[in-house]
Amino acid sequence: MKTLTVSLAERSYPIYIGENLLAQADLLTRHIKSKQVVIVTNETVAPLYLQNVQQHLSAYQVESVILPDGEQYKTLESLNLIFDKLLACKFSRNATLIALGGGVIGDMGGFAAACYQRGIPFIQIPTTLLAQVDSSVGGKTGVNHPLGKNMIGAFYQPQAVIIDVDVLTTLDNRQFAAGLAEVIKYGLIRDENFFVWLEKNIDALLARDKAALTYAIEYSCRTKSDIVAEDEHEGGVRATLNLGHTFGHAIETGMGYGCYLHGEAVAIGTCLAADLSQRKGFLNAVDVARIIELFARANLPTKSPTELSAEQFIDLMAVDKKNVDGAIRVILLETIGKATLPMPVDNLSLTQTLQLYGR
Repeated sequence: MKTLTVSLAERSYPIYIGENLLAQADLLTRHIKSKQVVIVTNETVAPLYLQNVQQHLSAYQVESVILPDGEQYKTLESLNLIFDKLLACKFSRNATLIALGGGVIGDMGGFAAACYQRGIPFIQIPTTLLAQVDSSVGGKTGVNHPLGKNMIGAFYQPQAVIIDVDVLTTLDNRQFAAGLAEVIKYGLIRDENFFVWLEKNIDALLARDKAALTYAIEYSCRTKSDIVAEDEHEGGVRATLNLGHTFGHAIETGMGYGCYLHGEAVAIGTCLAADLSQRKGFLNAVDVARIIELFARANLPTKSPTELSAEQFIDLMAVDKKNVDGAIRVILLETIGKATLPMPVDNLSLTQTLQLYGR
């Protein structure tokens, strides 16, 4: 087992990465400070892993909230189901919430924990690759709105993140590939050597080779931990983690939540960002081709949906947390391994990318 630390002074917390971690009761119980525990999960994960977690908690008052599975249920209505359970059971502000599931469950569970009685402890147990390498780490929590993804939320750090590599054996191929999109992102924004490693090892990752997978997860979590420790509230370098996300969120919102998985939309968005980076004089054509090829080899889409016009795309991109005073700002790539901070882009360049790439 590997243990990383997200260094945030008194709010620092460990990330445990390894095999068979759900069987290790102490990893979980050492971070629970009261007898009241609520487990938030979904209809897909509950039959697979809810009992694994509950068996370690026989000494506690344990309740569970089982939500529908899917991005389309990441709503205020679903959030209220968590509050309903906490209030009906008269849980105190010392209760611990365990988010057992993918990114949707982690985001909603964390936001519920941030809001209930103005903040209760919570623990992340991510069960998808995307959640393990990205959304479970760093304290971003929230829900979607019909007009914009993740526009309602809070920064709220967990007590611990428990990443059991074995749970990925039950993940379907589409969800697994979606997680690889965020893994590729780390090489693009931070480390060309890791991008090259991914080019050489993508087939091993797709085959779910344990050694390759553990290395990729640990590297991703370490990179994100370092960035979050430097910039918790996304005032600077943390924004680079949003490479491809402004485009990707527009796809998710415009096409309807759940049509594209988050990682799929980010893969397309990153290819669009690479094309735009070349248009702005940063990336060369060879590197743009390498980026697109790696996403394609990872079984991810690289072309933007034809159902969205350039005008619709730009209108959707205008609803984004990185924008300032109405100006659309995106993360671009200077080179493979080095991202820009959010920078304003003109509508003409955006339109050229949206009309000429991926159609």
